[in-house]
Amino acid sequence: MGIRSFLAFELPGDIKSEVARISANGQKSGLDAGWVKPANIHLTMLFLGDMAERDMPAIISSIDNGLKGTTPFEISLSGMGLFPDIKRPRVMWLGLNGDKERLSALRDRLQAPLELFGVEQEKRPFTPHLTLARFRKPVKDAALLKGLIDKYSDITGPQGRLDELVLFKSELRQGGSVYTKIHAWPLA
Repeated sequence: MGIRSFLAFELPGDIKSEVARISANGQKSGLDAGWVKPANIHLTMLFLGDMAERDMPAIISSIDNGLKGTTPFEISLSGMGLFPDIKRPRVMWLGLNGDKERLSALRDRLQAPLELFGVEQEKRPFTPHLTLARFRKPVKDAALLKGLIDKYSDITGPQGRLDELVLFKSELRQGGSVYTKIHAWPLA
């Protein structure tokens, strides 16, 4: 059994507070969705999957190399939407604006050497987003869903800085996922 892990940025305080507020409003709306605990919401860069514990030092070293010369990223909240769409929603997300091209280049730079460890290469362009909720079944009240999306579709703030990449271990427990930091890389 490997260590189920992923690379992510924790959110800056102002953005985290706003995400928690939006999440609380969403939960009060009565939508039948699985809401992600605000403390567990972060910007996921790469899902590594189950990694062998013996590979962790080499994985950390390859991430060290991929991060050389990386400076912090400026981001801000930007809109709300659904994957894949409003007719068949699976995920409700908050979008991010800011250093998107640099974040995308970082994702590509980090995932290439991790292929050696069996990490599947994501071919789709990187779309930075924060997962707010997941839908397990079709939404009964489409008007309620559309109303919530419309309410936050033009959100444009607050702004913040991503200055530490974290390798997390993810454990599925009865009360939901529990994330533990394995390693962190402060960005200069």
